[in-house]
Amino acid sequence: MTEYGKNAPLSYNQYLKVPELIKLQETLSEPTSHDELLFIIIHQTYELWFKQILHEIDASIKWLEEGRTFRANHSLRAVVSIEKVIVSQIHILETMAQIGFLEFRDKLNPASGFQSMQFRELEFVSGAKDEHILKHFSHDEFAFQRLTERFNEPTLGDAFWNLLKRKDFDVSTNEARVQTIVEILTQPEKYSDFFIMQDLLIEHDESIALWRYHHVLMVERMLGMKRGTGGSEGAGYLRKTLDKKFFPELWEARTHLKANN
Repeated sequence: MTEYGKNAPLSYNQYLKVPELIKLQETLSEPTSHDELLFIIIHQTYELWFKQILHEIDASIKWLEEGRTFRANHSLRAVVSIEKVIVSQIHILETMAQIGFLEFRDKLNPASGFQSMQFRELEFVSGAKDEHILKHFSHDEFAFQRLTERFNEPTLGDAFWNLLKRKDFDVSTNEARVQTIVEILTQPEKYSDFFIMQDLLIEHDESIALWRYHHVLMVERMLGMKRGTGGSEGAGYLRKTLDKKFFPELWEARTHLKANN
């Protein structure tokens, strides 16, 4: 039997680096605002979830390239499950007192959620590539390199359409892609893996749209129409992002779907 404290086996704290983890929440307000710790923990948690979402999307792209639809769907299901958590997580921020948030908010300048590298990676790999956003990170060598790689790599949508092409579906134009999705939606039992896959992709799209919407409402509830700490319009800027879609053909296909006779 191992004597306690000597040559001890791997512990929970060691494996998860708990001592290091709980030291990463460094507040800036003096005296420390009560709500600042919550603000930091929520956003650090977001970054961990974004890391896992990117891990699952990268795996999905690999599975799609290999034609392994079951594995791709498995990873995509993990993505949308995590996204349900991050949508609900936003509302924890609403437990902060508005005046408490203002006690430390100005200390964050010019940092901004706009600068979340991993969220921008998530957008790029999902198909929403924006050169303006990429250039915004040019001053940050680490982030700019990662985002440039994401910008130049195939997206989740590319992998999806390429797989359908290899399965002899017509994906040569946007209109052809829409009709292909209509065909899959019309015959779900014949194309069960692809039916599930397109449903998970549109749910991913919907989940991020919901995250944006709930984020806007949270910001308005906490700050009204104040400008963002990074100089953006704040809630006004966030509202402009609400119509972004990663897979517009999947949404349009629903318009053209007709009931089977």
